[in-house]
Formats: sequence, C-alpha cells, structure tokens
Amino acid sequence: MVVERKVAASPGRVWLMITDLPGLPRLLSAVDRVEVLTQGGFAVGTRWRETRRTLGRQATEELTVTICEPAERYVTVADSGGMHYACELALAPDGPLARATATTLRLTYTARPGYDRAPTPLTRLLGRLGTRVMARSLARDLEEIARAVETRG
Repeated sequence: MVVERKVAASPGRVWLMITDLPGLPRLLSAVDRVEVLTQGGFAVGTRWRETRRTLGRQATEELTVTICEPAERYVTVADSGGMHYACELALAPDGPLARATATTLRLTYTARPGYDRAPTPLTRLLGRLGTRVMARSLARDLEEIARAVETRG
C-alpha cells in the first residue's frame, strides 16, 4: 500500500525529523517507545525496537534499515509473527532541490508471509482487513510528521 502527503518544508528538514529515532515517540502519537540498538548515525544497518499502539494493543517490532539515501529515501524491514514487512519512506522535493520549500513524502508498506510460510485463506482474509486499518494508520503518521515539521519550522 502507498500513502502520500505534501509537507511544507524542504526534504532536508523532513529527513532530520523522520530519522531522529529517539524523537519518534514525540513525533508519532502511535509510537510509545523506541530503543536504538546500534551505534552511530542513521544509515544502512541501523536497528531499533519500536513499540507502537494499534487498535488499542501494543506491539514491539525490531526494524533494520536496508537502504539509506539521505534526504531522498530509506527502507526498513522487520520479521514478526511469520510475516516479512518492508517500509519505504521517500522524499521528493517540489521544484529544484536547492530551493525546494515543499516535499512530497511517500510511504510504501508491504507485508508478506515469511519465507518459511505459505499464505493460508485466514492469512489472506486478515491481510485484506488489516490493509484498511494500516492505510489509516500510515496516513495518520504522515499527517503527524507534516504537522510537526511545519510547526517547528
């Protein structure tokens, strides 16, 4: 699934907010806690545990950055409950990069059964139901990112 949101800020400003892992609980209302597991800056190999509330329940997932192109995009993956998740956050400047005052933030999220499991009819049904919930959750995340970046300008 893909959700997009225009943000009235440069890609550089947006990037600083979305890669500030300790600041995620202040940025996103669904995130309760973040535990950074690696040293150094945000880069390929960065890992963290994120505890998030969804449908009134807490879940903790460990995420790993697999692609990192500063101020352009990053991709994280996670494996949990027999599922493999991938999430890409991409930033596209509106206009020439040097003068961009707005950014289109695109979040692409995929969930597939893990490599050791075949999808079952129940998995497929839950996947369709979960897609609607997840789309609303991702759109809320982008809205909260936009609001935070724009007001902290």
